[in-house]
Amino acid sequence: MGISGASGVKYGIRLLQALREKGCITHVVITDSAAKIIEVETDFKLKNVEGLADHFYQFRDFAAPIASGSHIFDAMVIIPCSMGTLSAVACGSSDTLITRAADVCLKERRRLIMVPRETPLSLIQIRNMAAAAEAGAIILPACPAFYSRPESLADLVDVLVGRVLDLLGVENNLYRRWKG
Repeated sequence: MGISGASGVKYGIRLLQALREKGCITHVVITDSAAKIIEVETDFKLKNVEGLADHFYQFRDFAAPIASGSHIFDAMVIIPCSMGTLSAVACGSSDTLITRAADVCLKERRRLIMVPRETPLSLIQIRNMAAAAEAGAIILPACPAFYSRPESLADLVDVLVGRVLDLLGVENNLYRRWKG
């Protein structure tokens, strides 16, 4: 999992919590920008967020196991995904551990879920999303649904995180599903 420097770090933190509750093994990389945003947007300390993961790696640690296709893992989620990280993945630039691990996912045909949190979108950003999707990534914009009648910000976060868990194949009841 990568947490990059976009607003919406609560999504990443909540996903880590949910995966931990489900007993999933997590490997996490947090960018320097994301570390600053954690301080600005939440009451969490960086060490607390790092502690939610089973394995934590520095942003430029290219010796980390997740930098190699020979390290087996099921999927990767970049949540939130900054437009810079999205651009790097779309262009095949592996200059950080997050973008290298994403590149590994794409080349090894593993699931890569990218959760961009930006609005409005420029044509360049839309094209980068299309390029990443064409390469095999799943683009899940941070746009929570309201049919579950969320009553709080935490409920809205859970709707999106629940959708990510669905895409990972992790059973959850974080949100009320559409019944028609």
